[in-house]
Amino acid sequence: MSRFWNERLQQLTPYVPGEQPQMTNLVKLNTNEHPFGPGEAVTQAIREAADERLRLYPDPDATRLRQAIADWFGLEASRVFPANGSDEVLAFIFQGLFRPGEPVLFPDISYSFYPVYCGLYGLESRTVALDEQLRIPVEAFQPPNGGVIFPNPNAPTGRFLDLESVERILVANPDRVVVIDEAYVDFGGESAARLIPDHPNLLVTQTLSKSRSLAGLRVGYALGQQHLIEGLERIKNSFNSYTLDRLAQAGAIAAFRDEAGFRAGQQAVIEQRERLNAGLEALGFEVVPSRANFVFCRHPAVSGAELAAQLRERHIIVRHFDKPRIEQYLRVTIGTGEEMTALLTALDDILNSGEVTA
Repeated sequence: MSRFWNERLQQLTPYVPGEQPQMTNLVKLNTNEHPFGPGEAVTQAIREAADERLRLYPDPDATRLRQAIADWFGLEASRVFPANGSDEVLAFIFQGLFRPGEPVLFPDISYSFYPVYCGLYGLESRTVALDEQLRIPVEAFQPPNGGVIFPNPNAPTGRFLDLESVERILVANPDRVVVIDEAYVDFGGESAARLIPDHPNLLVTQTLSKSRSLAGLRVGYALGQQHLIEGLERIKNSFNSYTLDRLAQAGAIAAFRDEAGFRAGQQAVIEQRERLNAGLEALGFEVVPSRANFVFCRHPAVSGAELAAQLRERHIIVRHFDKPRIEQYLRVTIGTGEEMTALLTALDDILNSGEVTA
């Protein structure tokens, strides 16, 4: 620890991203990437943008992308805020829209970046415990607070909270911003974007990293009423006016225009998720109902850490969280049919080897 670090930096516990291992012949099921790449229209748009115009700054307002997102959701462009990944959107929200002096509320089992942002921006936080079935307790998200945020579907559980319940949280917190983090909503959930006209305190965030197969491009966005979007723009333009480069904007616009490719990939992931659910249950796993591109599961006879280690020996990487209440669970990203077969075959071998322990 350097003597030049200020007190806040010294106390900060950074977010730890999912492992990006360099093994060969790897079945990589640990970071919720889409198993199928973007369509040719997307990669072609990126190639066409990689020309002499790269000497110029990109459009700081991402005007064409903003309109493409607005058209997709049937909103006005003034209700869209594009940014460099949804993590940047979230950072701006924590920095400028959550209130200091009162705790930001989020689930105790949720996206682990939330407490990091609170530490970075000097915000208090308070976690709300999920129930025994890992469901969000709607009535617990009550004032006083400095704001509310949770993923829907939740991560890492995959559970989806219906929009009637979301609206109850919005109504209970009329004077605080409520953020619905919808990174995984396209895999079986329903976006809260349709609630925006009726709720001035609602912000919805989404990303192109999951259902649009563009984790490597880093594009995300927020949807909300104009006064909240203007707040995010003030923060962006006080930080970095050019957060989205020319190639990212070109690829993202093409991704929103490629509806057929999006729908095909979406359906393929859902089909493989249901197939994996059935296979895991046949092997004795308890599987949390998921509306995401991953499943959260545990085996009653074998520890999560042991299963993760045994799978790694077979060059299959899944996510294990060594945290209270979920240390026995594995989060498994939905992969291709071949990858799901490899995983189920490996688990069957592990469970029947007689070498694993609880």
